[in-house]
Amino acid sequence: MITPARQAASPKVAVIIPCYRVTRHVLDVLARIDAGVTAIYCIDDACPDGSGTLIESSSHDPRVRVIFHPVNRGVGGAIKTGYRAAIADGMDILVKVDGDGQMDPGLLMDFVTPIAEGHADYCKGNRFWNLGHIRRMPRLRRFGNLMLSFMTKASSGYWQVFDPTNGYTAIHARVASHLPLESISNRYFFETDMLFRLNTVRAVVQDVAMDAHYADETSNLRISRILGEFAFKHIRNTLKRVGYNYFLRDLSIASLELIAGLCLLGFGGCFGLYHWISSAAADVATPVGTIMLVMVSLISGLQFLLAFIGFDIANAPRQVLHRSIQVNRPARPVD
Repeated sequence: MITPARQAASPKVAVIIPCYRVTRHVLDVLARIDAGVTAIYCIDDACPDGSGTLIESSSHDPRVRVIFHPVNRGVGGAIKTGYRAAIADGMDILVKVDGDGQMDPGLLMDFVTPIAEGHADYCKGNRFWNLGHIRRMPRLRRFGNLMLSFMTKASSGYWQVFDPTNGYTAIHARVASHLPLESISNRYFFETDMLFRLNTVRAVVQDVAMDAHYADETSNLRISRILGEFAFKHIRNTLKRVGYNYFLRDLSIASLELIAGLCLLGFGGCFGLYHWISSAAADVATPVGTIMLVMVSLISGLQFLLAFIGFDIANAPRQVLHRSIQVNRPARPVD
């Protein structure tokens, strides 16, 4: 809770709530938002249940502003609309909270504080921090998050973060204004795509321990439906990130280790396979020298590749970005 003595010096905090079929919970979420928050942006993403209309007619909080999408843009599209509106209004820290009651608004300042104190540019929730709470998560979500977390580590470069699909996030407005929002996914890949984009600008990301509440809310996310799509996009982002960080922006010893590792593994695999097939077809034993050459290539290639991964893990951004940049103006127009 922000005390009155500190409120004048505190950053302007905006809460962004994507609204799609959240009529049962969103008013309670709004009522529980911290008094230190400056503005609340509710984005009605063409909600068939009329979430935005309900908020306008039932909420008397002067901080609340409802923005309507004429067509559904997905959760990412709704968040980006909120980001643009908050940046245009001069907000400093932008917090995204779901309107379905899964995220405790009482934790909001836990996400704001690391950014306000200059320790991070972006904070995200981690429901796996407290092992005693993991069992409360539905098994399918737990399994899906475990798989997606590892893929996200590789594609984003933030090897220290976990629970990538967690939508409880906070970002400094200066950093958000420098992100190519139009290039970030509009759908459920938004959170993981954000991490990839944050790494390209070298923003500092920090996990925040939290618990999630699973009751009668309706989830529109189906792990079985998006797992293949996510895997493809993670591979794409991994290749793009490695290309950006190790060949376009910089050429370090890790770049050479990656090239050497891939070349040696490729040579050892192809050369060994060719000679194994040739020897099998001729019904003769493969020469010992050939076997040794293949093994040395494969082992050396694996060592170079592991050295690259070790460098990449240690290369996570550590210098807070928002202290050295200003808001990218003019702000993009609000949808």
